[in-house]
Amino acid sequence: MQPRLIYEHPLAKDGQGRLKCRVGTVFPDANVIVTVPGIHATQRMAYLELLERERQAAGQPPLTRAEWNEHWENAVDLIMEGNVIQIRPDPQRMPLAFAADEVLQRLPVSKRQIRFLNVLNEQVREAIKRRGEYWRITRLPSSIVEMEYMILGAKIGVGGLEMYFYNRTTGTRYLTCQEFCNLDRLDDWQLRKHLLEIQDLSSRLNSIGNLEVDFFQAEPGFRAELQACDFRELSSTDLRQQYRRLRHHFRESVTAPFRTDNLSLPEWRCRMFAALMPGSDQLVNEEELLGLSSEFFMQIQWLPGARIEESEMIFDPALQEPQGSGHSEAAASEEISRGLVHNLLREYGVLQYVNVGCVVQRLSQRPPSSGRRGVFLIEMKLSDSGEELLKFVRLQKWGVGERLDDGKDLLQAILETEEYVDYVLDRRLGCRQLGMNLAPRMKVRKLREIYRGKNPCYHGVRIWTPYFERDYLHGMATDKILPARFEDEEFAMRFARLLGHAAAPNIIVGRWSDGGRVTFNDGDEVLIADERGQPDRIVVADITGSFVNFQDDLTVIAAAHAEPIRRAGSRVSDLRAFREIYIAALVEHYTHIRGEYQRQRQAFDMLFQNQPVDAGGSLAYRWEQVLRRLDKTAPEQIEQAVRAAIDDGPANVSG
Repeated sequence: MQPRLIYEHPLAKDGQGRLKCRVGTVFPDANVIVTVPGIHATQRMAYLELLERERQAAGQPPLTRAEWNEHWENAVDLIMEGNVIQIRPDPQRMPLAFAADEVLQRLPVSKRQIRFLNVLNEQVREAIKRRGEYWRITRLPSSIVEMEYMILGAKIGVGGLEMYFYNRTTGTRYLTCQEFCNLDRLDDWQLRKHLLEIQDLSSRLNSIGNLEVDFFQAEPGFRAELQACDFRELSSTDLRQQYRRLRHHFRESVTAPFRTDNLSLPEWRCRMFAALMPGSDQLVNEEELLGLSSEFFMQIQWLPGARIEESEMIFDPALQEPQGSGHSEAAASEEISRGLVHNLLREYGVLQYVNVGCVVQRLSQRPPSSGRRGVFLIEMKLSDSGEELLKFVRLQKWGVGERLDDGKDLLQAILETEEYVDYVLDRRLGCRQLGMNLAPRMKVRKLREIYRGKNPCYHGVRIWTPYFERDYLHGMATDKILPARFEDEEFAMRFARLLGHAAAPNIIVGRWSDGGRVTFNDGDEVLIADERGQPDRIVVADITGSFVNFQDDLTVIAAAHAEPIRRAGSRVSDLRAFREIYIAALVEHYTHIRGEYQRQRQAFDMLFQNQPVDAGGSLAYRWEQVLRRLDKTAPEQIEQAVRAAIDDGPANVSG
């Protein structure tokens, strides 16, 4: 049954396309949504007064105090922004928030337009996670442009001007010095009305115990002075005089950057963002979101997936709703999400819940390369063991679809894709054989997709896209470690040793980019810490670029690995010690790998013996070249090359 609307539809717009209602209140038990102008408290009051009148007209007794309080407490706050209705849940009463969600879904709106706030609250995240609906948490801004857009969109009015910046989570409206000063342009009646509104709201707490109105960056004394004024009884002349005295006090109670609203001023922008988003001062340093390192924080777009009810997998109804063009990136991501969930069900059986998210931005510092880019995270819980799993999925860069785009026929595209899968797996085997510390397990899976690419001959044909799945590595990419961590000398020196150790196999396998530069310490190496937070080991999460440079002399490649020393120059207190530890570890591990090869030469030489050797670049041929130059390049030559590159500077390390 459609809910009863008191006033307007939550997303109703005026003639200028602006929302008529910026806040709303849901009464789930009564299937009622209230959007009358005002604040959440006045909306509750409006509904209860209406209910009293209706009961009186029906000859029913008035509500008891207990009934009144029950209706009041069992209401849920809404905030409307753009084309989205946002539910502000009470973390202690998540079933009530979900009941409000069910009421909203009876409106003629898409489920995609109904979201949840309180993203930073662990209880909220946990409750939504169990429903497999992480995608419905409102994302926090993750760039300056998004921060500015959020601040501009936070402007809201109560009974008049849109002069407050509204915190959707706490319900507090912030009045800035500039907006208070702008009241001087109003006539006497409007000025009195708005001063009374500010005075009233700045003395009241909302339904969750926060101030209805606060004064942005002002000293506490300003509120006390404003509360002492009797705006109702003042003459127009005295009202204007009193207001100008308050305006002067407001300006004097804030520092210069906060006297005007200036999005281009970093200090004003960041302070306002922090005021509108509790916990935003921790966004950059947040260590974990679902156990993810801070580089992933708010870089994940969670997708509609599936929920489990009584052991039955129920795909989210949002997947059946139109998502723009069928060729859109969002629609493609959701199609992949559904395929991933299908595969998980087939492999693991019954799941308690599963959430799939797409990494929306490149986390590596390398320039974008050709081929398909698709990185996903899967969080799920097994119902039989209760084990929680976090998986990392990367689509194969060159799959059937990409080869069809290049004009290949379907059979050729399939064969070349399978060969490439073998190449990737063999490359991983070779890296491990040569001492690279990799994630322990990686599985190859396939997604069923419908081809809609550049080759019209195969439009609508079902194809299979390979992807690689591994456990998520709980650590931090070495290039994204905060500079402050290197102020700890123990941390810096242990890190230097681990990075030098990781550099040795990287040199040997010739990890090189398409642009002709070394691929190292730019997002693929993950630092794992011990229980004290000190560096324990480095694991290479992605071996992209391995065996690309199999032709250059190893000393050329080694020289390019001097870059971490120069990058550490402004971070560590003892650069000389950092350099010596890094070089010693590099040479030590190189010596060990070379010694292992010379001791077990046959085992290495025969690793890819059953594969064709093609001088055009087959892995078997590259393997031969890599082993040959390893055998002939002494550790002393590697050390000399790195030291010379450090001494000569960046111009000598381009590769």
